[in-house]
Amino acid sequence: MLAAERRARAGTLLVLTGACVLLPLRLRLIAPPVPLRAGMLPALYALLLFASVLVPAHSGPRRLHPAIALGVGLAALGLAAIAAGPSAPLPVAGTAVALSLLAAVAEEALFRRAAYSALERHGPGLAIATTALLFAAVHVPLYGVAAFPVDLGAGLLFGWQRHATGSWSVPAATHAAANLFAVVR
Repeated sequence: MLAAERRARAGTLLVLTGACVLLPLRLRLIAPPVPLRAGMLPALYALLLFASVLVPAHSGPRRLHPAIALGVGLAALGLAAIAAGPSAPLPVAGTAVALSLLAAVAEEALFRRAAYSALERHGPGLAIATTALLFAAVHVPLYGVAAFPVDLGAGLLFGWQRHATGSWSVPAATHAAANLFAVVR
């Protein structure tokens, strides 16, 4: 293995480990609300996005047109919303919308760009399953164990989209739509 490849793998491992430690801690940044902490959450997501994009990654072969994979993802979100039923109305703030979109893109840069690319050489099944499990696990402190199956399903959908399109942008768009729908629903 070349020295550059070893450094790239070490960088990927560092970013993944750091993110998997920091993401569960985001709960401490949002409760109780403290003005200084309020600015830390967007900074955490921006740092995660920046670090994940710096990790060397490659696009895989495109097996399906991105518009079709996005359509499948959005249809799955619609079916999940129908199955979940109506939710209690929440006040929507512009910052909540912006933060939910930033979170989606940052998480997909981490899981479907950096982590998936690192694991893909072991096969797409392992890459999809592992990134889905990590995705679900880092959401447990924020949403509880009851949300684990939903987040696992979302992670599997996003992983399939990454595999099918060869790009992390389609799962990022689907994740952003899911977060946006959750905020404005």
